[in-house]
Amino acid sequence: MTASMYFQRRLNTTQSRNGTAVVQKEYYFNNWMTLLSQLPLLLFTLLNSFLYQRISGAVRIAGSLVFILLLFILTAILVKVPMEEDRFFSVTMATIWFINSFGAVLQGSLFGLVGMLPQRYSAIFMSGQGLAGTFAAIAMLLAIASDAESESAALGYFITPCFGTLLTLFSYLLLPRLKFAQFYLDRSKQYEADTTDGLLKESGTVENGKLNGHANGLVSNGGAKSSGAEEKEVGSGSDKAQQAFLCLDQPGAGQEKASVKQVFGKIWVMAFCVTFVFTVTLSVFPAVTVDVKTSYPGNWERYFISVCCFLIFNIHDWLGRTVTTWLRWPAKESKLFPALVVSRVVFIPLLMLCNVQKRYFLPVYFPHDAAFTVIMMLFSISSGYFVCLSMSYAPQLVEPKDAETAGALMTFFLALGLSIGAALSFLLRALV
Repeated sequence: MTASMYFQRRLNTTQSRNGTAVVQKEYYFNNWMTLLSQLPLLLFTLLNSFLYQRISGAVRIAGSLVFILLLFILTAILVKVPMEEDRFFSVTMATIWFINSFGAVLQGSLFGLVGMLPQRYSAIFMSGQGLAGTFAAIAMLLAIASDAESESAALGYFITPCFGTLLTLFSYLLLPRLKFAQFYLDRSKQYEADTTDGLLKESGTVENGKLNGHANGLVSNGGAKSSGAEEKEVGSGSDKAQQAFLCLDQPGAGQEKASVKQVFGKIWVMAFCVTFVFTVTLSVFPAVTVDVKTSYPGNWERYFISVCCFLIFNIHDWLGRTVTTWLRWPAKESKLFPALVVSRVVFIPLLMLCNVQKRYFLPVYFPHDAAFTVIMMLFSISSGYFVCLSMSYAPQLVEPKDAETAGALMTFFLALGLSIGAALSFLLRALV
């Protein structure tokens, strides 16, 4: 998204007509990029809700990262490959489709994984996504400021996510080795009653065990108190004994997981909220906002969209997500929460009435750069804040054993909002 200027430069070639430079063909790159990035996100997020029960999370996450890495390498290579515009457009759209297909599987799997961790990690995870967008916007700004040759800047721009994806892959492979992660990520297994019984039979008697701050009492065979020779410490006992005590320590152990319909019945308000927030956001960003023109032509014009559109949006989206780590208002049970989410629809006409060019129907009511910047700040900070609250509230509305299902469902509705917003962007841009 933030590299759209590079793609526009390669696609929107001009030819001279009566001494005037005229665009040879309009590809509407931003609209198609938004649509073809969100449709596979929706489709494969839905597919992932079935895959997560059949394919292990490790395969889904690590496999998706590997394919995303290969596609970004291809994108970087294409920077140096001369290609006719129509073919370049088709190849670029195909890579966008496949990157977001694997990205959907990756994101849905990660939301399910994070849903099994304490609630504050959901907010940190969402904040990290906002920070990633800020990083991309800064990279775009530096590329423009460096005055580097267009292809060289773009090559460096696309090599960067290759290293980022590699770092993410190594981090994920390291995760299962952390004791903290082992404790929380194994909890779903510990809710199974038959597993619990089997572990108890194999682990025998344990006394005065202590793991992760949980003090465990004495468990005896046949209801009788065990002798000292039969006692074991959890810290030095078998892993199965540790898991048995964790299982007993968790509320709701032995219960079956709720159906998808039952989980949706508990989180439908949050599902609506995250869908609506992203519908509003993607309907105008970036398809409409990227065409806003500065009221101060000159050198500032080079940086205007990079700063006032992408950088401002990503920084404040990240701030909105980060604020939820210490401020969570309104409460998840409050009717004010969905009302505030719906009120964000006011940003659609506000941004359409900024200095968007070319325009055919609507007048310009906010021509000044400052007005556009303030609107973008409020627009983005509210987007990040309400998205993060919705995603972090949802797992709290279900039992811990159903947190992964809730995370997968919320990811689907997140993708649904992105897709609806991307589709609406064509209409809203045309109405301007």
